[in-house]
Amino acid sequence: KKNLDSVIKKNPNWKILDLGCGYRAHPGATTIADIQDFSHYYKEKKFIKINEKKLPFKDKEFDFVIASHVMEHVEDIDFFIKELERVSKKGYIELPTMLEDNLVFENKKDHLWHMDFDDVENKLLISKKVQYFEPVLTVSTIKKLNEVFRTSLVLELIWEDTISNIINQSADDKFKKISVLNLLKKYFSKRLRMLFK
Repeated sequence: KKNLDSVIKKNPNWKILDLGCGYRAHPGATTIADIQDFSHYYKEKKFIKINEKKLPFKDKEFDFVIASHVMEHVEDIDFFIKELERVSKKGYIELPTMLEDNLVFENKKDHLWHMDFDDVENKLLISKKVQYFEPVLTVSTIKKLNEVFRTSLVLELIWEDTISNIINQSADDKFKKISVLNLLKKYFSKRLRMLFK
């Protein structure tokens, strides 16, 4: 978030769209848009309710667009990426890593995609979500962990002109689901065997 804050601070005259932010819009956003009606909450800002897949904005209407923890929910991710590129010159994307996505209970039911970043090819790698193990943490717990382990749990990307990406539609099922319970059983079983040697 420090990168995002410093970019916005350096450009106080930008028109900034915060898209799909719920109750957590960036204070620097000039326009807020969501599929839910938060107009009562953002009385001091311009709020737009999104009713269609195509965003209700003109081409390059914004200098900067923020999409924080939004893309992993969107069914037509390719169209959504093209819409971000259409309505803004540049932007910021924040996403959960595959690890965070698997750790959190709330992510299990409504996240559709996993994201990773190839920093050699400079491409966002997008694949169908696979739940590798049963979640063990709540959103509030992961937020606390984010304070220390942010780079392991969150992807942050600042893009300009285009969002270079590769979408792999098929789920990667090379791995069997990892059972946290089985891992704990194995750990305690080994500890017990060592005690009785």
